[in-house]
Amino acid sequence: MKIEHFAYQVKDAAAVSDWYCEHLGFQVKRGAEKPFPVYFLADSAGDVMIEIYSNPSVRTPDYASMDPLILHLAFVCDEIPETIQRLEAAGATRISGPDQTPSGDVLAMLRDPWGLAIQLCHRAASMIQV
Repeated sequence: MKIEHFAYQVKDAAAVSDWYCEHLGFQVKRGAEKPFPVYFLADSAGDVMIEIYSNPSVRTPDYASMDPLILHLAFVCDEIPETIQRLEAAGATRISGPDQTPSGDVLAMLRDPWGLAIQLCHRAASMIQV
């Protein structure tokens, strides 16, 4: 089995999708406005997608009130300080970091403008092919 996508219910799928494409390098693979706004966004390698949708039949979670350790989207990032500055200029908010773990990884946590948690990871030893 291979992960195709995971999904976030948000209030404004088009705005979130646009921000993730512009600032995090995603690409829209499929999108539709009906029966409700939904966008499938592929990462820069095209291996994993996130689904961003605004389905009026379900409640949108208050992501900003959740501890980021409960739910976050993590990215491989070689230039964490520069990426933090760039994302903050685009409306993200820093939660923590960059901090080094005992294993030598460097991590930082931010929130996108809608409160979704984003983690930036520079691993001492890569765990995935990039």
